[in-house]
Amino acid sequence: MRALPRQLRLQRDRADMSYLELIKLASPEAVVVITALVVLAVGLTSRRTGTICSGIAVLGLAGAIGAVLMLPRKANLFGGMLVITPLTSLFKIICLALAFFTICLVRSEKSLRHPGEYLAIILLATVGLMLLVGSEELLMIFIGLELLGLSLYVMAAFDRNDARSAEAGLKYFLFGSTTSAFTLFGISLVYGMSGSTGLAAISDKLAAAPVQPLLATGIIMTLIGFAFKIAAAPFHLWAPDAYQGAPIPSAAFIASGSKVASFVVLGKIVLVGFGPVHGSSAWHAMTAGWSPVLAVLAALSILIGNLVALAQTNVRRLLAYSAVAHAGYTLLGLVAGSRDGFSATLFYAATYAITLVGAFGVVAVVRGETGGDDLKNFSGLAARAPLLAGCMAVFMLSLAGIPPLAGFFGKFYLFSAALRAGGNYGLLWLIALGLFGSFVSLYYYLIVLKAIFVDQPSLETSSSPDRSSSDLLQQITVTVLAAAILLLGLMPDTLAARILAAVS
Repeated sequence: MRALPRQLRLQRDRADMSYLELIKLASPEAVVVITALVVLAVGLTSRRTGTICSGIAVLGLAGAIGAVLMLPRKANLFGGMLVITPLTSLFKIICLALAFFTICLVRSEKSLRHPGEYLAIILLATVGLMLLVGSEELLMIFIGLELLGLSLYVMAAFDRNDARSAEAGLKYFLFGSTTSAFTLFGISLVYGMSGSTGLAAISDKLAAAPVQPLLATGIIMTLIGFAFKIAAAPFHLWAPDAYQGAPIPSAAFIASGSKVASFVVLGKIVLVGFGPVHGSSAWHAMTAGWSPVLAVLAALSILIGNLVALAQTNVRRLLAYSAVAHAGYTLLGLVAGSRDGFSATLFYAATYAITLVGAFGVVAVVRGETGGDDLKNFSGLAARAPLLAGCMAVFMLSLAGIPPLAGFFGKFYLFSAALRAGGNYGLLWLIALGLFGSFVSLYYYLIVLKAIFVDQPSLETSSSPDRSSSDLLQQITVTVLAAAILLLGLMPDTLAARILAAVS
């Protein structure tokens, strides 16, 4: 009788230690959540507290980065629901940095009536990114996806003065909710056939027994859900309207933070959880598995994204279809399936995200000055704002893969990893397709630069009123991002070596 209370006390002490450890390991997410609540409370007190809310949000993000740096090197709680590794810590910092730069763009959107609420939603979306990056358990990954998705739907439809914003949010929500159902149904099939939602346990089960048809169906449905998140063709139809209609900070965050976290978690799912059923995408020895599925998605994305982008006259829609093509390039590293391939995917996703935030920053300035973001609105930008024109040139040429910018090294890293994968140059067909897509993309990126540096401003553009003066903070933000792209091109090991060392 005396042993029972002692046993209960031991269980209670063990539970207290678990919760204390959870609070310690989840401190970055907790800091961001508390910051979001404080920003929301301050924003509700007055409508003219945008600067104060932005300052609080920036301080909260800085505190979260400090909390990430204080985390232990490795930890694992509750069967992979919360995992701390050098890789997760690095990409949590990257996600927090992308949220910081997005907040710097918020001041360009003068039409946003409630900046406090908007900033709080950005912070909650950032928590979703951090949960995605820091988990190796399918249910927690789905929770992170839903937190991120619900926040992004609201961010896309936040501008009530613009009908296109409501349309963007509605289309994004309808496509997103459908693919969430696919993802959850796929996870349920994987759980039913493997008996676990932890990626390591699923891998052990797949390695011990042949793949059943229901399990293969679950894997494919899970991949479909993530194909939507990364805007891979043919699951990209939401992207052009969302990028064009959403407020510019929302589009920048959708194109950057969401992509980075999705590629991190997709890589862990396919390489850790579904690793034993890799299959082969080699042209001479194709075998069933998740690799051929991702190879087909990559090929379709490269072709559709680049060819449709040729016909665009709106810069935001052009960037949307460009994002489809870049999703195809980034998938090459996962198809390769090696450590080098995964690290190449993560490096390319990170540099691409930085580039897109900067490009949308320039679009925000042009839209504020001219009232639009078509190619004609960029005419004569070099004469009006030489610094912004130079920054936009850096972003466009990096996206095209021109040296010595980060985009060039990212594509080189991806293509070389794919070339070394397998035997007898089996992925050469995908590399050739990627090179073809890169040549095609150079044309429409140069069209944007032609409008900036060669074309004369149209009468409509030159006579447009200056609807919002160029914010100094915004110009500094764009300049810092352009400098980062140039630095990562000249010294890619500053990020690539860290990612390669973190990938185990």
